[in-house]
Amino acid sequence: MNVAPHYPRLTHIALHVRDIEACIRFYCGFCGMVETHRRESGHQTIVWLAEPEREQDFIFVLMNGGEDLQLSPHDYRHFGFALPSREAVDALAARARAAGCLIWPPRDEPYPVGYYCGVRDPNGNHVEFSHGQPLGPG
Repeated sequence: MNVAPHYPRLTHIALHVRDIEACIRFYCGFCGMVETHRRESGHQTIVWLAEPEREQDFIFVLMNGGEDLQLSPHDYRHFGFALPSREAVDALAARARAAGCLIWPPRDEPYPVGYYCGVRDPNGNHVEFSHGQPLGPG
């Protein structure tokens, strides 16, 4: 059965960041994203990041010249990434702790939240890594 795509369709999130190269390293290193496009014009740099094989589905657009975010400890806005196991969540949390960017140690919540941890990107955005949610793999 061929189903027509739904519109409007979410294709990207754009982040205006202070240190674009640090954010690229974070999203490539922690999230497994890859740079798929870079455009520079004067002082403006725009970079597209995507998960491998999802370059046509959804991307992060990073733009330089932004300000760091200062989210409160009770502010749970975040980007969510699925991991294949609880052990993968624990391993990523250990990497984040060693890098000094772990903000929510691994914890277990009732369905549909699952097992997750939270990490702060170089610009101050919160990023959740989870297993056991009804979204994505695992």
